[in-house]
Amino acid sequence: MEHAGKVGFVTGGSRGIGKEIAVQLAKRGAGVAVADVRESDVGEVAGELRRLGVKAEGYVCDVSSPEDTERAAEAVIEGFGRVDFLVNNAGITRDKLLLRMSLEDWEKVLSVNLTGVFNVVKAFAPHLLKQRTGKIVNISSVIGLIGNAGQVNYSASKAGVIGLTRSLAKEFASRGITVNAVAPGFIETAMTGNLTSEVREQMMGVIPLRRFGTVTDVANVVMFLLSGMSDYVTGQVINCDGGMVMA
Repeated sequence: MEHAGKVGFVTGGSRGIGKEIAVQLAKRGAGVAVADVRESDVGEVAGELRRLGVKAEGYVCDVSSPEDTERAAEAVIEGFGRVDFLVNNAGITRDKLLLRMSLEDWEKVLSVNLTGVFNVVKAFAPHLLKQRTGKIVNISSVIGLIGNAGQVNYSASKAGVIGLTRSLAKEFASRGITVNAVAPGFIETAMTGNLTSEVREQMMGVIPLRRFGTVTDVANVVMFLLSGMSDYVTGQVINCDGGMVMA
């Protein structure tokens, strides 16, 4: 129960990687505030977390909205009294080749994946800076490092998260707050579950470990970055990709 008495705020926490991160935090004794855009989903996950014996609440929050994130931050501080961990996991895709991509496709992905991280950190920053302790983990992607055809919006947003992470790490270090990013590769989720066997085999060909990752693989890296073992680690990007990107 290494995180007993601490509180984590996880965006995109109703499914996939975000939900697993929330579960792992709860198993370590932390109170968990789960945020997502679907009220029924966050309520269900919060119920699951409470059954693990911790305080948990669900918050409907569109991270692309400064008003939503401000309201969520105020509610979390009021309800839990503090926040120690921010995990910015919320993200979307609108994959298309550039010539077919609309400005709306571009702006929507950037507003959730990148501006959403800015909004959440800005909303909680006064509390964290006053507290003079805390850990922030932003979920990027290997696509933000290497790019991918048909994903210029997603790739740009995730590359932006890396730049934002490194800049925040320098801004917040003097207050004892670490800021790091995790860049997952191909992870077994609902999205990858719909891939054809041919596409899956093609993807396996670029992964030295010859398997897709699991949400637990990613959550384990996040747990390290939220633990005391990473107290001297900040401004870093850790790939969780089976060796796909080694540069």
